[in-house]
Amino acid sequence: MRDLWERWLGAGIAGALAVLTLVLALTGQLDLYINPANAWFAVTMSVIAILVVAASFGIRRGAERDHDHDHDHDASHEGPDGEHPRRRTPGVVTMTGGVLATLVTLAALVVHPTVLSVDLAIARTSTAPTLFGGEEIVMLAQSGDTAHFGVPDWSTVFATATAPEQFVGDAVDLTGFIAPNPDDPDAFLLTRLVITHCVIDAQPATLPIVEAGWAGVHEVGQWVKVEGTVASERDHLVIHPTAVTPVDVPEDPYEY
Repeated sequence: MRDLWERWLGAGIAGALAVLTLVLALTGQLDLYINPANAWFAVTMSVIAILVVAASFGIRRGAERDHDHDHDHDASHEGPDGEHPRRRTPGVVTMTGGVLATLVTLAALVVHPTVLSVDLAIARTSTAPTLFGGEEIVMLAQSGDTAHFGVPDWSTVFATATAPEQFVGDAVDLTGFIAPNPDDPDAFLLTRLVITHCVIDAQPATLPIVEAGWAGVHEVGQWVKVEGTVASERDHLVIHPTAVTPVDVPEDPYEY
């Protein structure tokens, strides 16, 4: 029984997670966990893991312990000064870690992939500027090539613009969900979660949408499509909407 438990903690969990990764990739759901740019690496490592797990079945159960016993037998002939510590039966910490790892693995296999909750995203939302692009984003904005800009791109421009007036009047067509703006009750924050590597590092990108009385029309957490123009208020860039239309949650709710 102990042999099976040890094999599950090693090859079993690794194989299960590798299979899950491949299934998610084949069904197009891996993007809910990691940046698509990193998908090739995850898939490659999963294939390697499955091959290693398959090869491990050629090892007789208990062979590792026999090898350890041989070492222990040799060590028993040494004197006190050369004595080697024997392996001890896994303790409570090891067993607890194994159980937790098993529960996490089983949950990953059973639970259907879901999008990070809007509540979690709102809890992470802040009006403090977060940069999601380099100088090339700002250069593109200055050149007027912003047709494909998303919320993170404009968020970077809004945070770094040294001459806000040059962006006034630029058109925007953006989709995100509504978060409250603690700095201005007459504006809400159009928000998207941005993933750099995986969902663990997801950070919200926000843009202030000025619409007096928005709370009586829209719900916090609702996904909307915002069409409008960039404007400057008190030396800060904002968006004046011409239309705010409720939409369904996008098939790919994250930006990268």
